[in-house]
Amino acid sequence: MSEHSSLRGSRVTVLGAGISGVSIALLARRLGASVFVSDAGGISDAAAKTLESAGIPFEQGGHTDRALSGDLTVVGSGFPPSAPIVKKLNERGIEPVGELDFVMPHIGGRVIGITGSNGKTTTTSLLAHLLVSAGVKCAAAGNIGAPIADLAGRDFDFIAMEVSSFQLHWAKRVSLAGAVMTNLAPDHIDWHGSYESYASSKARIFDFVEEGGFSVLQERDAGAPKGGMRRPHFLTWGEASLGNAISLSASRRNAVLNGVELFGFGDTKLLGAHNMENTAMAMAAMKLLGFGERAARSSLSSFSPPPHRCSLVLEKGGVRYIDDSKGTNIAASSAAMSSIEGPHIVILGGRGKGEDYAGLVGPLKKFARRAILIGEASGDIAAALDRGEYEGYLAAGDMESAVKIAAEIAAPGESVLLSPACTSWDSYSNYGERGDHFASLVRRYAREKDDPLR
Repeated sequence: MSEHSSLRGSRVTVLGAGISGVSIALLARRLGASVFVSDAGGISDAAAKTLESAGIPFEQGGHTDRALSGDLTVVGSGFPPSAPIVKKLNERGIEPVGELDFVMPHIGGRVIGITGSNGKTTTTSLLAHLLVSAGVKCAAAGNIGAPIADLAGRDFDFIAMEVSSFQLHWAKRVSLAGAVMTNLAPDHIDWHGSYESYASSKARIFDFVEEGGFSVLQERDAGAPKGGMRRPHFLTWGEASLGNAISLSASRRNAVLNGVELFGFGDTKLLGAHNMENTAMAMAAMKLLGFGERAARSSLSSFSPPPHRCSLVLEKGGVRYIDDSKGTNIAASSAAMSSIEGPHIVILGGRGKGEDYAGLVGPLKKFARRAILIGEASGDIAAALDRGEYEGYLAAGDMESAVKIAAEIAAPGESVLLSPACTSWDSYSNYGERGDHFASLVRRYAREKDDPLR
């Protein structure tokens, strides 16, 4: 029986009605299953309309027993193993299926999986750009925007797929042509329960690399994978201590893979040392897939970074305003501060993820003249900064006040950096909305005649 006919007559329950959940439900329906969607929260009007148009029944505001009655249950990536509905499934002997396991049998093309605490979207976007520029049919999918189920049944040569720790936690039967883990740092502790569990889930990506595939990761993260790795290549700054090295020059000039120059730092428009790491990993993946580094290198200059990742909004009066709203954990914000030249005024805060904000003290003391705190986590951040004896912070309450304060105190040669180290969910639906609001406020103040930005 083919994969595409195996669901005919089956009852499939999909837990979660977010973008991925709806896409999974539509795929299951196309494969001939009778589908039911169950969401513990509220389903958006757009999602409800899509499900109704496809003839897919759903429930919201909680999970009834109907959510436990399917022949197969696909659990959305947002559900941790501690979720009550998952515990009920376990009690009934029902093994939930993760998004990757459900969708990937229906994906055509060689898949390169990209994960990591930070930089995975930039790396995924860049790798897809390089592959398309090389003349092959490639799509970028996963957490980068398009749900992977949207690609089912379509033909590609390659798919650059951004995958999360949540998806990897649930994955058991995945096949990858290569795997890239950009870096590891504490994140999503609230979901995983501990950093060790989070890091273990991330590193599982290497378990799914097929024979003949490759693995790319930071040298400092080499101890994270518990099993073996296919053709491991380790990224480091300066001299490498492990074999198969991707070396970035300490002078910040170029990146070299096993003695062959991959690119010069001047070849790309990306800002910051962390983006040189992302570029080196994408270029190494191209080389390991069999593409010449010279052709790939020529495509770097035409790549524009994804929004909200150290994106320059504008420069006014010698002050740069930079949107790094995607910096939703301490490691990301610290990387942004260390990578952007000159002193900073940093806007921090939002909804926390269970991290210890003491990790912000060192980068703030070294790179930031002032920190402006907003959102639910502002009190926790302030307490951590007090304990670390960092006195240069101000409480602003909301984004509008923060941008106004930053504009008033910023001096020529400084950067106003939105890199919150928190999620946006206390005030915004996602980090993109938060970044857009920051940018619109910056531009508005720039237009106002008497504003300090003019």
